[in-house]
Amino acid sequence: MASSSGNEDGNKESGAWRLAGPVSELSQKPCRLMYSPLGHQADVCLFHVKGEFFAMDARCSHSGGPLCDGDIEEANGVLQVFCPWHDYDFNLRTGKSGTGLQQEVYEVKIQEDCVYVKHATPLSLQPFPAVKKS
Repeated sequence: MASSSGNEDGNKESGAWRLAGPVSELSQKPCRLMYSPLGHQADVCLFHVKGEFFAMDARCSHSGGPLCDGDIEEANGVLQVFCPWHDYDFNLRTGKSGTGLQQEVYEVKIQEDCVYVKHATPLSLQPFPAVKKS
């Protein structure tokens, strides 16, 4: 199983390796929403396409559309996700868009049959409980 990594444009260097879950579970769907305790602006889309995992911010940098609901296509050897709101394209490896926008991407690694994402906050397949404000 391959993983995407590197220091390409848009790649966050800060953060720690966060367990996303087992490869066997996460490879069953092309995209999973990974929740952050900081709320939907910090959530991550974990993509599984052609045997590779990719991770990027879950909200489109144009106007916040849910990228996990977008179409994933390959064009000229480039895997892209298209925002369902305005059809903006984002390269799954680099986060670059043909429109000039940049989506934040995160390193992904496979270790001992588990998927890890390098992110500033913990990530979960389930929403975190709401924090009560006092």
